[in-house]
Amino acid sequence: MLSSRGETILKSIVGQYIVRAMPVPSQSIINDYELAVSPATIRNEMAHLEQEGYITRPHPSAGSIPSDKGYRYYVENLSDIELPLAEQLLISHLFHQVEGELEEWLSLAATLTAQLVQNVAIVTMPKPAKCQFKYLELVALKDSLALVVLVLHGARLKQQLITFDQLISQSELTTMANKLNAAYSGLTRAWISAEKMELSLAEQQLTDCLLKIMQAEDEQEYEKSCLDGLHFTLNQPEFRHGHGVLALMELVDCRNLLRTIAPEEIDSQGVQVIIGKENKAEAIQDCSVVISQYGLPEEAVGIISVVGPTRMPYARTISAVGYLSSVLSQLIAELYERKPTTGKSIPC
Repeated sequence: MLSSRGETILKSIVGQYIVRAMPVPSQSIINDYELAVSPATIRNEMAHLEQEGYITRPHPSAGSIPSDKGYRYYVENLSDIELPLAEQLLISHLFHQVEGELEEWLSLAATLTAQLVQNVAIVTMPKPAKCQFKYLELVALKDSLALVVLVLHGARLKQQLITFDQLISQSELTTMANKLNAAYSGLTRAWISAEKMELSLAEQQLTDCLLKIMQAEDEQEYEKSCLDGLHFTLNQPEFRHGHGVLALMELVDCRNLLRTIAPEEIDSQGVQVIIGKENKAEAIQDCSVVISQYGLPEEAVGIISVVGPTRMPYARTISAVGYLSSVLSQLIAELYERKPTTGKSIPC
């Protein structure tokens, strides 16, 4: 545990380095907080911080920069992390101006987050732990060929062609769809598989088709996402040249960024911060990730995240990700006609 003075000095070093991207000398710390102590005392405290691994110095005569451990201490001791009310109201207003389309919401969330924090933001399409059947429509095309239109909970629509083993009319397809709608409404793939009901050959063929569609949906990872603000991150001093920018660009080009940054377990409550070498992937161990789930647990969950250098404005980023997560959770709750689980009210 750091002393009060040590904590103040570390906070000054982190704050100044985030803003200026330059090593912080002892005199800057004195000027920053107007500490009534001598430069020698400050240097002694800085030497202790360095010995304990909270800061490092690029070379002996240089100022200090925070280490991952220093950033971690700084983040864990942040307080009153909230976006200003004026920005909350503006964000809420902007969401009320767009069409009630899920993809529009996600695109806007990514753009706003990136602009607020000046780093790359990623927002995934929400997906349930297990997709649920909502209703089915069948459209006759030709002879035994039909179009399957499957609507899943969360306003997700899937289409697939099916060729039955027999000629089948539109009226027969409609009757079949009505029967399965009544039987499968609200069920997951596992429950549909477990249903014990008599099915004709065509109905069984259709059910098998539905199960395959739902299986593919259940096995899908967070593939669909909106990304914005890459230019902000690439404009940071850490990414203007060298290996860091190449590694980041390769992840984005291969669409592996989200899979790389997401921890194996994402806390269902609140915002997580993963700093530097805490990241599992070597390619982003010079970065920090601020990430949060949004949506309805067990029904439809997505993630919103920010990736940037370890020298990122943590308070600003945590507050932005947390607030946008709350906004998206409320929108998803309205889509599902549920109450949001965040406990926060979104200003109108």
